[in-house]
Amino acid sequence: MSLEGELAEAREKVERCARDFGLDFSRVIFELLDWNEINVIASYGGFPSRYPHWRFGMEFEQMSKSYRYGLQKIYEMVINNDPCYAYLLRSNNMIDQKMVMAHVFGHADFFRNNVYFAQTNRKMIDEMGNHRAKIQRYVNRFGFDPVESFVDRCLSIENLIDIHHPMKGVRRHERRKSLLKGEITDELRKPAEPEQAFKVERDVLLFLIENAPLEPWERDVLSILREEACYFAPQGQTKILNEGWAAFWHSRIMTTKILNDSEVIDYASHHAATVSPSPGKLNPYKIGMELLRDIERRFGTEKIFTVRRVHNDLTFLDEFLTEDFCQEQKMFTYGFNQANGTYEIVDRDHKKVKEKLLASLTNLGSPIIQVSDGNYASRGELALKHLHEGVDIRLDWMKEVMKNLFGLWRHPVHLETLVEGVPKLFSFEGEECKEQRLT
Repeated sequence: MSLEGELAEAREKVERCARDFGLDFSRVIFELLDWNEINVIASYGGFPSRYPHWRFGMEFEQMSKSYRYGLQKIYEMVINNDPCYAYLLRSNNMIDQKMVMAHVFGHADFFRNNVYFAQTNRKMIDEMGNHRAKIQRYVNRFGFDPVESFVDRCLSIENLIDIHHPMKGVRRHERRKSLLKGEITDELRKPAEPEQAFKVERDVLLFLIENAPLEPWERDVLSILREEACYFAPQGQTKILNEGWAAFWHSRIMTTKILNDSEVIDYASHHAATVSPSPGKLNPYKIGMELLRDIERRFGTEKIFTVRRVHNDLTFLDEFLTEDFCQEQKMFTYGFNQANGTYEIVDRDHKKVKEKLLASLTNLGSPIIQVSDGNYASRGELALKHLHEGVDIRLDWMKEVMKNLFGLWRHPVHLETLVEGVPKLFSFEGEECKEQRLT
């Protein structure tokens, strides 16, 4: 339902203030939901509907229990779409609603202007509905269990995409579709580049879509899941900067334009809860907001708009995380002390802090895997290589993923990696995962 009365008036005032500060965003549609409805939406990743799969029900149960026991409360969700859709929790008080609206307008500005979102699908709500309808048709035709089992396999490797070039597969497929339909444009008339016998491929999912011996419906489902993974990738790449940008602007809008005297204390309490440090992990709202404030103090307001436009988390922190900032924010690295069985501070040196932080953000914190050979040993087998840049592979997870890759490739699968600095080759040929040391 659309906003009415006091909420509608508050929304108009907050939006006007956001635009006065220079924020530039597409139309934002706010929906007012109760806690059960907002948990359903949250379990679908912020979308009103998704394809049928058990993981969404599991996430709904987890969120519902967290809310019921007071462990978690969803204040806002906003979808990168045009128009943007955002959700407000009906039980929130007016101060929270105004703060959430200001926060949402910050996100909407970021989605529209940050370069990493430039190629994302701005009609993803409709596309998600199409994905649901397609997969439901496959369920009706082939049965629920085969489709769910295949989706499970695909989801186990959904992070094996090239997050730096998410649209390259889309362009390849668009060319093929157009050729099949006879839609030959000047661009398509150009001869294709001669392909080598094999090129190393960073996007494992794309390689499987184009080369694995899949049924047509399986190839379509894998393409759907890859498209969704590519859509969500920029949000993972910009979590700190995006949340920091939204928190920076909700703070400024609320404290300079919106709050009246009677609301200040409640707002301060709720804002502090949003940006307070979290035990054992980095709060992206806090670090992003404070670093943007530091940049504004040093370089001026125009600079933070440039930062918002051209940076992701890695480049943002690499360029602007200074020694003074680390000391001011009391940042440190920590580790587990085997002797006393507790976690403790290891180092406060800002270079070590930055190094550890950047390592945790590289490739969204996932191991970098690429296809090194699609015809390994000239037997049609799949060879993968782990580019070890500080992120180890969990061997138990790796063995399950290789089993699922075997189910997609339908030939033996091999992975070269490092285990405690020792180069090893793991192979799955249909029964169990074997390993051998490489010399």
